[in-house]
Amino acid sequence: MDRVIDLASKKAAVIFTKSSCCMCHSIKTLFYELGASPAIHEVDHDADMEWALRRLGCNPAIPAVFIGGKYVGSARDVISLHVDGTLKQKLIEAKAIWF
Repeated sequence: MDRVIDLASKKAAVIFTKSSCCMCHSIKTLFYELGASPAIHEVDHDADMEWALRRLGCNPAIPAVFIGGKYVGSARDVISLHVDGTLKQKLIEAKAIWF
């Protein structure tokens, strides 16, 4: 778990993904379209990392999105934040994008 927390706090926006996950691709694309350049950590071959994400409360574990070092949620949560207009503000506050 310490490794996940450490990685999640190193950049303003961090996404833990799997290469075969279509929702992971959608969330990464959304961040790029908003002007963010998140750190992407693929957990395809790291079962320990995926297990650590679950122990931190990430459910589903993938994609797991962190903004400003805090767990924001999975794809459904991020899309909800985007629809209600708060995702962009969170990214600005974490200095993941500038305006």
